[in-house]
Amino acid sequence: MIIAILVILVVIVFMIIGLYNRLVKLRNNRENAFADIDVQLKQRLDLIPQLVEAVKGYMKHESTVLTDVTNARVSAMKATTINEKIAAEGQLTSALQGLNVAVEAYPDLKASQNFMQLQDEIADIENKLAAARRFFNSATKELNNAVETFPSNILAGMFGFKREPMFDLGEGRAKAEEAPKLNF
Repeated sequence: MIIAILVILVVIVFMIIGLYNRLVKLRNNRENAFADIDVQLKQRLDLIPQLVEAVKGYMKHESTVLTDVTNARVSAMKATTINEKIAAEGQLTSALQGLNVAVEAYPDLKASQNFMQLQDEIADIENKLAAARRFFNSATKELNNAVETFPSNILAGMFGFKREPMFDLGEGRAKAEEAPKLNF
């Protein structure tokens, strides 16, 4: 009788250890997925000053658009947590879309070789970001499923695991998931 109780307790302990380790692996997988996004975001942030400089000479009357892009870049650089970075990148994506709309009024700018190269680089990064966001959201979904389903939800609550937000771009989501369109 005592041996049966001990065997059951040992099995329960191993189940708890297994569930906890699974939650830790899923959380780490999510953080790793965001690290991939972070690399792409850094590359995009590094290209923005070059883009603003290339556009500045042509768009003297569009200073608010350039200011919005610059301010959004500064906010994105100051963000430290995953959730802050997600919010800041949403603002930056929106500001860059505003810049792309403003560029349409400047055919000489669209013909500039430097500008075209920068646009190509940004389009490439945006495509990589879209793929990295999908991977991140998949990892987040796995973690959230584990945090919310029985019996791991009991353990998740005890050890502080919680539902995490997806990398959602809000209103700009549909535009951001499309490959950027370059009109020259």
